Amino acid sequence: METKDTAMQQVNLNHLSEDASSPNMDLEKALKECYIALNLFLNNRFADALNLLSPWKRQSMYHAMGYSSILVMQAGMTFEQKDIDAAMTSLSESLQLCQRFRKKSGIVETLASLWYKQPTDNLTEEEMHAELCYAEVLLQKAVLTFLDESFISFMKGGMGIRKSYLMYKYCRAVANTTKDMKNQTSTHIHFRGGVNMGIGTFNLMLSLLPSRVLRLMEFLGFSGDREMGLSELREGAASNSLRSILSTVTLLMFHLYITVILGTGQGNLTEAEALLEPYVENFPNGAIIVFYTARIALLKGNITFAQERFLACIAAQEEWRQIHHMCYWELMWAYSFEQNWREAYRYADLLSKNSKWSQAIFVFQKAAILSMLPEEEVTELRENVVELFRQVDGLRLRFAGKSIPTEKFAAKKAERYSSSHPVKLVVPALEMMYVWNGFSVVGKRPDLIQNILTTLVKAEKQLEDDPKPSEYHVDNQCVVQLLKGLCLKELGHLVQAELCFNHIISSENNIKHDHYLVPFTMYELGLLHKERGDIKTAITVLENVKMNYKDYSMESRLHFRIHAALNTMGSFSAKLPPSRTPA
Repeated sequence: METKDTAMQQVNLNHLSEDASSPNMDLEKALKECYIALNLFLNNRFADALNLLSPWKRQSMYHAMGYSSILVMQAGMTFEQKDIDAAMTSLSESLQLCQRFRKKSGIVETLASLWYKQPTDNLTEEEMHAELCYAEVLLQKAVLTFLDESFISFMKGGMGIRKSYLMYKYCRAVANTTKDMKNQTSTHIHFRGGVNMGIGTFNLMLSLLPSRVLRLMEFLGFSGDREMGLSELREGAASNSLRSILSTVTLLMFHLYITVILGTGQGNLTEAEALLEPYVENFPNGAIIVFYTARIALLKGNITFAQERFLACIAAQEEWRQIHHMCYWELMWAYSFEQNWREAYRYADLLSKNSKWSQAIFVFQKAAILSMLPEEEVTELRENVVELFRQVDGLRLRFAGKSIPTEKFAAKKAERYSSSHPVKLVVPALEMMYVWNGFSVVGKRPDLIQNILTTLVKAEKQLEDDPKPSEYHVDNQCVVQLLKGLCLKELGHLVQAELCFNHIISSENNIKHDHYLVPFTMYELGLLHKERGDIKTAITVLENVKMNYKDYSMESRLHFRIHAALNTMGSFSAKLPPSRTPA
C-alpha cells in the first residue's frame, strides 16, 4: 500500500466535487477517486467517502461498487431493514451499471466461457474490470440476501454465490492470459488484485468445510484449496491495488476469528501483525485498524493493552456506532478472561440494549455473567437473572427457517429457568467462554487460568455438598469437569486433565440434557493425545466423534473444529480411511 501523506488524509472535498462535475470519468480516474474514498473510509470519514462516490455512482462502475460496498457494511452492522433495503437497491443498480460495460456476448459463448473457465475472446481493459466488478457486487448481494429469513431468499443467495464464483474463475482465466503482457495498463494491477481477493477468499472459505460437505460443494462446481487461497490473498494484500485492503482484512478475519471460533484456536498472529503494520503506520487512528490491533493483543494474552486499544477504537469515531458494539463484545470477553464480572456485565448490558446482531446471545451472556456475581451485587444492579434467562428463547433469530446454533444452545441452557422452580446453571459465563473457544486465548496467561481453575474447584465442591441434587446435577458436574480439564491441560497437567475428560465420557448414560458434552470432551481428549505426540490415537478419537455422535448442540461447530484439527495432523490423517460423517 502506498504511503499516504497528510495532504491525502485531509482531502479537499470541494476540489473533488469539481472533478466529479467533469463530463468524463475513465477507468484510471475512477480507480484513483475510489482509492481516495478508501483512504477517507480508513480515516473514519465514512460520510465523506460516500459523498465522494455518490456523484458518479450511476456512470462509473467503480464508484457504484464502492458506494454499494459501504452501504453493505453498514447494513451488516446495523441489521436495520431500512439499511438492508438501501444496500440492496444500490447493489441492484450497480449490477445494471456493470452490465453496461461487460462484453456483449451470445448466450452460448457466455455459457461456454463460464463452463470451461477460459475467455472466449480478447476483452478490453474496461470489459475485464466490468466482469470483476459484476462478480464482486453479485457476491455482496448474495450474502446480503441471507439476511432475509425466507427459504427462497436462501436459495437465491446460494445461486448468486455460485454465479459469482464462476465469474471469478473466468476472471482468473482472463488474468492468466494477460499475465505476461509487456505493456499492461496502469489499471491492470487493480484487476489482478481483485482476482486474487475473490479466488483467494472462495478457496480459503471452502477449505474450512468438513470433508463431506466439501465433496458436495465440489460436485456443484466449487473447490477449496487452503494453500491456494492463502497464497492468492497474500499476493492480493501485497499488490498495492485498490482491493489490497480487502485481501488483508480477509486474512485478518481468518487468523483472528475463524481459526479461533471454528478451528483449534491457533491463528497466525505473526502474519496478522505483519499484514496490519503498514495500515497502522498510515491510519494510526482508523477505527478498523485500531480494532484489529486490539484483537491481536487480546489473542496474545496482552489483555490490559487490548482493553486500552478497544477503548481507543470507541473514542476514534462516533459516525458508525456499530463499530462500538464490536468493541463492547471484545471488552466483555477481555474482562471475563480476568473474571472481572462487574466490568464484563457493563459491556454485555450495553450490547443487550443497543445491538441487534443477536439479542438472544447478548441477553444470555448478560444473565450468565450476572450468575457469576454474588446475589447482593446483582440486587444492587437491579437485575433479575431468572427473568433475563426467560427472555432468551423469544429473542432467537432464524435464517431460512433455521435457528442460529449458538442461539439455540443458549435457549436450551436457559430452559431450566422457565419452570416455577428454576435450577441454576453452574458456571454459565465460563461455559460460554468455552463455546467461543476463549480458553485458547486465556490459556496464554497461566495466572488467569489458575484463577479460573480456583473458581471451578469451588463450584465442584458446592455440587458435591448439594443436599438435594436436581435432575441437572450430573450435567452440571460434567460441565465443571470439562472446564477443569481444559484448565489443567493448559497448565500442562495432562494426566489430571485426562481424568476429568474420562469422568465425563464414563458419565455419558447419566447426562440428561447437555448431550454436547461427550463429543466435545472427546474432541478435547483427541487434542490432548496430539499434545502428547500420540497422533494415531488423536485421529482415532476424533474420527470416532464424527462417526458415532450426532444431533447434539453445536454439532456443525464441532465438525469444523475436528476438520481443522485433522488438517494440523497432516499426511498421517490422509492415510486413514474416510469416516462416515453423520448427515
